Amino acid sequence: MMSLMVHLKSVANLRGKGDRIAKVTFRGLSFYSHVAANCEEVAHFNETFRWPIASSLDGGEMLEVQVYNYSKVFTNRLVGTFCMVLQKVAEEGQLELTDTLLDDNNTSINTSVTIEIRYQSMDGTVGMWRNGELLDVPDDRDGVFSFETESLLSGQSHGSGASAGRSLQGSIATFRKAARGVSSVMKLGKIKSSKDDPRKGDEPAVLDMVDLDRRAMRLAGMLEPDAISLASVTAVTTNISNKRSKPDIKMEPSSGRPVDYQINVTIVEARQLIGLNMDPVVCVEIGEEKKYTSMKESTNCPYYNEYFVFDFHVPPDVMFDKIIKLSVIHSKNLLRSGTLVGTFKMDVGTVYSQPEHQFYHKWAILSDPDDITAGCKGYLKCDIAVVGKGDNIKTPHKANETDEDDIEGNLLLPEGFPAERQWARFYVKIHRAEGLPKMNTNIMANVKKALIGENRDLVDPYVQVHFSGQRGKTSVQKSSYEPIWNEQVIFTELFPPLCKRMKVQIRDSDKVNDVAIGTHFIDLRKISNDGDKGFLPTLGPAWVNMYGSTRQYTLMDEHQDLNDGLGEGVSFRARLLLSIAVEILDTTSPEIISSTDVQVESVSNISESATGKMEEFFLFGAFLEATMIDRKIGDKSTTFEITIGNYGNQIDGTSKPSLSKKKKKDGESEEEENELIQNSSDEEAEEEGDLVSVSSTPLMRPVITDRNYFHLPYFEKKPCVYIRSWWQDQRRRFYNSNIMDKIADKLEEGLNDVQEIIKTEKAFPERRLRGVLEELSIGCSRFVNLANKDINQAGRTKLDRERLKSCMREMDNMGQQAKQMRTQVKKNIVKEKLKLVQNFLQRLRFLADEPQHSIPDVFVWMMSNNKRIAYARIPSKDILYSVMDEETGKDCGKVKAVFLKLPGKKGFGQAGWTVQAKLELYLWLGLNKHKKEFLSGLPNGFEEVKVAKAGPSLHSTPPVSLVYDMKQVFQLRAHMYQARSLFAADNSGLSDPFARVFFSTHSQVTEILSETLCPTWDQLLVFDNVELFGEASELRDDPPIIVVEIYDQDTVGKAEFIGRTFAKPTIKMCDEHYGPPRFPPQLEYYQIYRGNCTAGELLAAFELLQIGQGGTADLPPLEGPTDSERGPIVPVPLGIRPVLSRYRIEVLFWGLRDLKRINLAQVDRPRVDIECAGRGVQSALIQNYKKNPNFSTLVKWFEVDLPENELLHPPLNIRVVDCRAFGRNTLVGSHAVTCLRRFIYCAPDKSSNNWGSAAKLMNGYMVLTNGGTQPRFSPSVSSRTFSHSTGDIIVNLEPEPAVRKMDTFVKLDATSDAVVKVDMIEEESDKEKKKKKKKKKGVEEEEEPDESLLDWWSKYFASIETLKETLRAQEEAQAEAEEREDLEIAIEAADIKSDDLVRKGSRTKDKFKKSSKDKRKGHALDGAEIRTTKAKVDELLVYNKELETEYGNFEDWLHTFNLYRGKAGDDDEHAQDDDRIVGRFKGSLCMYKLPLSEEITRDAGFDPNMGMFQSIPHNDPINVLVRVYVVRATDLHPADINGKADPYIVIKLGKTEVKDKENYISKQLNPVFGKSFDIEATFPMKSMLTVSVYDWDLVGTDDLIGETKIDLENRFYSKYRATCGISSSYSVHGYNVWRDPLKPSQILAKLCKEGKIDPPQYGPGGKVKVAKRIFIGPTVMEDENGLKKQTEEHLALTVLNHWEEVPRVGCRLVPEHVETRPLLNPDKPGIEQGRIEMWVDMFPMDMPAPGPAIDISPRKPKRYELRVIIWNTDEVTLEDDDYFTGEKSSDIFVRGWLKGQQEDRQDTDVHYHSLTGEGNFNWRFVFPFDYLMAEEKIVISKKESMFSWDETEYKIPPRLTLQVWDADHFSADDFLGAIELDLNRFPRGAKTSKQCSIDMIRNEQALPAISIFKQKRVKGWWPFVARDENDEMELTGKVEAELHLVTAEEAEKSPVGLGRNEPDPLEKPNRPDTTFLWFLSPLKAIRYLVCNRYKWLIIKIVSALLLLVMLGLFLYSMPGYLVKKLLGA
Repeated sequence: MMSLMVHLKSVANLRGKGDRIAKVTFRGLSFYSHVAANCEEVAHFNETFRWPIASSLDGGEMLEVQVYNYSKVFTNRLVGTFCMVLQKVAEEGQLELTDTLLDDNNTSINTSVTIEIRYQSMDGTVGMWRNGELLDVPDDRDGVFSFETESLLSGQSHGSGASAGRSLQGSIATFRKAARGVSSVMKLGKIKSSKDDPRKGDEPAVLDMVDLDRRAMRLAGMLEPDAISLASVTAVTTNISNKRSKPDIKMEPSSGRPVDYQINVTIVEARQLIGLNMDPVVCVEIGEEKKYTSMKESTNCPYYNEYFVFDFHVPPDVMFDKIIKLSVIHSKNLLRSGTLVGTFKMDVGTVYSQPEHQFYHKWAILSDPDDITAGCKGYLKCDIAVVGKGDNIKTPHKANETDEDDIEGNLLLPEGFPAERQWARFYVKIHRAEGLPKMNTNIMANVKKALIGENRDLVDPYVQVHFSGQRGKTSVQKSSYEPIWNEQVIFTELFPPLCKRMKVQIRDSDKVNDVAIGTHFIDLRKISNDGDKGFLPTLGPAWVNMYGSTRQYTLMDEHQDLNDGLGEGVSFRARLLLSIAVEILDTTSPEIISSTDVQVESVSNISESATGKMEEFFLFGAFLEATMIDRKIGDKSTTFEITIGNYGNQIDGTSKPSLSKKKKKDGESEEEENELIQNSSDEEAEEEGDLVSVSSTPLMRPVITDRNYFHLPYFEKKPCVYIRSWWQDQRRRFYNSNIMDKIADKLEEGLNDVQEIIKTEKAFPERRLRGVLEELSIGCSRFVNLANKDINQAGRTKLDRERLKSCMREMDNMGQQAKQMRTQVKKNIVKEKLKLVQNFLQRLRFLADEPQHSIPDVFVWMMSNNKRIAYARIPSKDILYSVMDEETGKDCGKVKAVFLKLPGKKGFGQAGWTVQAKLELYLWLGLNKHKKEFLSGLPNGFEEVKVAKAGPSLHSTPPVSLVYDMKQVFQLRAHMYQARSLFAADNSGLSDPFARVFFSTHSQVTEILSETLCPTWDQLLVFDNVELFGEASELRDDPPIIVVEIYDQDTVGKAEFIGRTFAKPTIKMCDEHYGPPRFPPQLEYYQIYRGNCTAGELLAAFELLQIGQGGTADLPPLEGPTDSERGPIVPVPLGIRPVLSRYRIEVLFWGLRDLKRINLAQVDRPRVDIECAGRGVQSALIQNYKKNPNFSTLVKWFEVDLPENELLHPPLNIRVVDCRAFGRNTLVGSHAVTCLRRFIYCAPDKSSNNWGSAAKLMNGYMVLTNGGTQPRFSPSVSSRTFSHSTGDIIVNLEPEPAVRKMDTFVKLDATSDAVVKVDMIEEESDKEKKKKKKKKKGVEEEEEPDESLLDWWSKYFASIETLKETLRAQEEAQAEAEEREDLEIAIEAADIKSDDLVRKGSRTKDKFKKSSKDKRKGHALDGAEIRTTKAKVDELLVYNKELETEYGNFEDWLHTFNLYRGKAGDDDEHAQDDDRIVGRFKGSLCMYKLPLSEEITRDAGFDPNMGMFQSIPHNDPINVLVRVYVVRATDLHPADINGKADPYIVIKLGKTEVKDKENYISKQLNPVFGKSFDIEATFPMKSMLTVSVYDWDLVGTDDLIGETKIDLENRFYSKYRATCGISSSYSVHGYNVWRDPLKPSQILAKLCKEGKIDPPQYGPGGKVKVAKRIFIGPTVMEDENGLKKQTEEHLALTVLNHWEEVPRVGCRLVPEHVETRPLLNPDKPGIEQGRIEMWVDMFPMDMPAPGPAIDISPRKPKRYELRVIIWNTDEVTLEDDDYFTGEKSSDIFVRGWLKGQQEDRQDTDVHYHSLTGEGNFNWRFVFPFDYLMAEEKIVISKKESMFSWDETEYKIPPRLTLQVWDADHFSADDFLGAIELDLNRFPRGAKTSKQCSIDMIRNEQALPAISIFKQKRVKGWWPFVARDENDEMELTGKVEAELHLVTAEEAEKSPVGLGRNEPDPLEKPNRPDTTFLWFLSPLKAIRYLVCNRYKWLIIKIVSALLLLVMLGLFLYSMPGYLVKKLLGA
């Protein structure tokens, strides 16, 4: 007996302290050592393992020792591995050695292992056993050897071992195969890294099982649940061996196809605009479209509230790159464009990525693009929403916006952006490009050559960069395929920018028009990181590759879009070297350029090595199979070409020898080198044995496979191609991406598994999820270890370094989170956790996407007569080789099924789904120095064929083809059972499907089943003699894939494609036994895809059986005839087809609705046929559809055999046929119920004590004898009741008391049953006391409202407040729930006893109690409910969605099935389905296994005719009064050119139509209708109510804005009693009057009777008992005269409001409510056109008539008059300089107006010449206005322009504006300052001028505010402010004013005059004498200006003048005098 013994002695130099375990593997059989507990440096194992062996030891065999850190809970962590080749042992027989271990990266570590090995051969030739040697098998503690086989653990183990037996001998043979595998790998010179880590891949640990027991369990044949993988999505995508990689299932390119988008922008208002007295207009610009608001005059805070809608039909990428630009322009009019104040820019993608795709009520910061030093130019409040198809916008409720505007807290920026964005420069450096295609024809070139005599490159490139709405471009490099620019384009933009992508485009400059050569998008999020340790955007210098259309030049390029970046490029176009840097600007520095215009500068050249070292890469490809070639090209010879960049591209690659300079080798001239690159002949180039690339396969004619497809005869001989290329070595980037991609793939696979487990309701999804998280955390830590290498490689850019750091941080972080989350995964929260893990997946994919390219992608083209037909694009990183396994691309060295598709737009739609060709392709790309590895992954068993002309360097040449000498023959059995939910391909709305199965070069079809979407073929297709090449063992682990295509057979023309799916067969080799666990295979569901959409599911199984020497006779026998020559069809054999059992299906036939005409004829006598699994039943015939569309016989049933497994149930088909004359039947429409599970009846549970004891269907609907239902959404236990199994349960509902008389029970969690008792009483009473104290202090507390003032609107607005609070509370509750979850986890971890839990719970709860308000009495908020006091207004419930969504479409017992007809649309998944609906069938189903238990049928009053549908109302016609209340509409889509609409309502019910056209509301997008309409109807003839909003037009027809449809019948018959909502309190008069003709007590009695329970018993003391429950409530009510009287109505109403708590029959009744319904327009399917708030009441006509409709007409605004007296001003800025004196003075006057009424502005008189800034006025302004109290808005009606037909109503906030001005006569008046007071909340005026300061405005929020509507009269001082040059607020004056508000009636009684006029005149102000106007009274001016001031000066001057005059006279007369005197005359 030969054996090998290993004595494992010890392991030394271990790190840390812990438990260790070792695993020793030989020939695939592993032993584990015992656990060495708590050892530090050295672990002593001292254990011997023995392998008895049957064949002698081969020198190449290996022994592997792995050492692990052992953990009970988590997966064991590998310390290191030791592998040795047993050559020496085979020779010498014994060996003792100590050697170091290797870690995962194959690098040696300090830890060493000491072992002794002995080998005893049969003949004793080798080594002798010493005496006393252990010869017995070591004790394995489990009593069993552990077989570690790596297998795909999917339901059945495909392991390569036999089932674990106890006898070793039996299994030795099995392990031989594995051993041979190991040795062959060894020969290839590469050790496979530790793939068989003991518990890594398959089964991360589970907390509740110790590792060792688990091993025992696994051997017993049980599989660990974490490890079980399911099929359907994963059937194809899981891999066993490494020879094949996954195929891609989805085919069609999704981007590039235009979609509908609508962008809604509401400009609400602007604040703090910079500038004086401006007239601002807002311009909204998206892409090229501009829209303007109206102009508001002289205000810095205009209020607009204008709504704009922009419609687009473009591809998503184009949409999200468009820029939304909001700009405020000052004084724009027809003649001038105005001056720009500030702008704000954001791209659409940013909005779309917000929650709900919108920003709501956010403030945009405006900045000036021409002056970046200026800072903020103001704020603009707006809403922006982007709606794609099918998005529905949840508008936060637009009631009165009372929430104070906190600008800083609500900025229009995404989460996490800083409020203060800084200016930054974005430098985009464009260095050079290469590999450009030619962009001109050769003819032109030849002409040029003839004329000029030189050959020029045929392209004139330049680069254009788009960013944030701006574009910059480089210079044009004339005729150059390798242009060098070295220029940089500089953008100045705020940072972080609100624009996600930068577009870089190389364009060809042309005289006619420039065209794009290639486009590249740079996602700024990928080249920056905004974390704490983040980095600014940076990139390169790096090459980016551009892809686009094929390179041959044509004048009209059909794929030009591809060059613009739309869709997937089909060919390499060029590569561009660029770099990006960002610099944050310091805007304070003086030398900064303040404009944001784009600049272009030149930059210095960069060195060759900056982008990395040039390396030679080698690409090898082998075509193993080419099948499914489309028949259009099948008759011509075909070849395949592989290209990488321009290498290998022969027809249109490089236009001239290029890319040469980079590859200069020493002493080799360029020419030779070029020669080599270009030379694609088969000659060997001799120098240095350089080999020439062979990039395409030899031409070959395809051979026919079947009618549709051909294949190329690649049988034994497989052609190969290889290409040498030179690129910068940037593999590290790819390697890191690959590691992350692999982690992500594994995660995705795991998540699919978990979803599949949940979907199929298998056990333990949480364990599998824990396993997934475990794998994720291990993967993340591996990444951190691996990625940390070669940090200093050449050509590493800043981005490489920063990205590596941030990726490592992220991955580390993710690993930690995954580890932490793993401990938190519980059964009940698997789904939530799943969502969080999905986020991990997105993050991983985001991180793995490398922004800096290096090697371009590889393209595979199929060519037929030199034309490119179809292509596949393979990312080069996926096939890149690395020595490290994790870093290798996922398809490198593997066989991949590649599907070729048509290029560009040709690939859209139908053409894109058909496969052009399917290749089995093997690709390998790596450095030339790794070249020896390139064949290692090919399936074994081939010989290489080299080029014939053998040179000296033969050994290194790659083969041109491979010849396989190993061939295996198989039989494939395809068990095609059925398909479901197929795509409707015919006009009848059905298909005639058949399936075509392809495997290798064979194909077969199933039979055609006509007119069905759910075919059950039940057919076995046998493919005989399928030849596969390669080694048997490899094929067993990894067979090729099977393609199944499903077609619709048409009578004429070819079959139409429906969809395709892939599958992998289960394989049995000839030496294996056909039996469990793997055989017979199980049926599995495979998802069928049509393009990117799902098109159904296929239920099938596939097995591939090897045919041995004995031929097919050895295979398991086939039942039935095996004559495959189209003999009878072979059914699926017994072991595979599902086990059936007998079911009875009962069908309730109610009626048919809305049947459309068929072939222009009306449907008159329809019938419904129900069919399931070949059996069925027909309804009674409806004799006259018009008269009564209901069926006369309600219930019928049939019996059918269905599979035991509910997931395999076939669909049930409902078909409606019209029976016409002469026995003709026409199909009207059909419906397939794919999921019958929701109709399965399960018997009532007798043991349960109350509630849910009624029998229910699977989805929570009950259908039973009593007809009671409890919908799935009813609160399971109301928090108030606490049930004991017997006795009465008291529900206390006294409505008023603040202190509850009962303990509150708070349920901790929907699923936990712990009920926590929280003592609330003291706490609440304390609160009350505090409240009372507050009341005394506070002045304006809400008083009890006066009944007479309340109307329905009071109730509505109060309810809206409640709705808002509820939403807020729900958010808090969510946060609370998360906290609670953490608490639970902590509890679970620490195993706290339950009473501790209660204490903790109550503490957690306290916060929540304070915050949550109850929606309405008795309507519990999820989780907890506590009341807080509020003004007592009775409320209704405002639903912000349709009522039916709240109540499961009212399908509690009556279901609606849409009938379809016509082809399904291909646009999006179900976009077009609405057009295909031709009617609706109303009815229900109930199915149950036979026999049924007796108890049910024995029930009293059981009607056997009705089966399970007992006590259902009769379906005779019934007359009903329908009363429709329409409250208002919001956000209507504008219908007129002016961006407004004139809406009115139209209501249709059957033939009745009510048009409310004369009451249209002019120019309003948020109209308040406040109308009710009464219509009489007869169900079932008229049951669909349509409420539409139309736009009134003066000329032409009115346009439909949108409509909503309501099915009244389901509401009418529903158990939720949706006929008339039950209000929360009962009153007989006032605003809350009871609307129902039946009183609450009558309703209650009726419900009790219907539910077959005892009538209510009213007891003394306000108690009522219903079904063993006691409810308490008030018993007194007031009538209209205020008299009190006894009544039972309140009590009855209390029970109705809590009807869901009544056992067995209870359900939540519909409360009094208003529902919000979206308005849709058939022209714009799926996009909301606004919403309408409304409700419907229905009253049967055979009951007492209801009272008159409630008056909900809109509140009329109340007329008020605001009287403002301007008494004085003070400290007003002095503007003017005096002419004479240079003194400062001002001529002050005050101007005032009410917001929105600038034209009614009023001015005081002028206080001239104020020298101190003081002014006295005593002047009265009077402003009359209309005001809506509830909405706090002023209502203004005015014509918009001269041409307006009628007045438009505006609602604006009540704001009083006061301004102070300096009057000038000859020039415009100067504005000095202003204040704006919001009349609802403005600061109280200061008592004196001194106390008045600018802080009153600055700290407005902090100061107490008052409302003029409450105070009525206010007097005080307020500051005037303006902004100075630096944009700072400054005080420019103060005003003393008095505000007095009077109602219109009061104003009439005591009128006042304007200014100082009668009546009630004000006295003249006592102004100083100086205040007058100088040129009106010049004398006065002289008196004041001259006299007063210069009195003495004047006297002095006058006396001096007199003296002068006298002197002059004296001098004048003196000579004459003297003469006289002298002469003595």
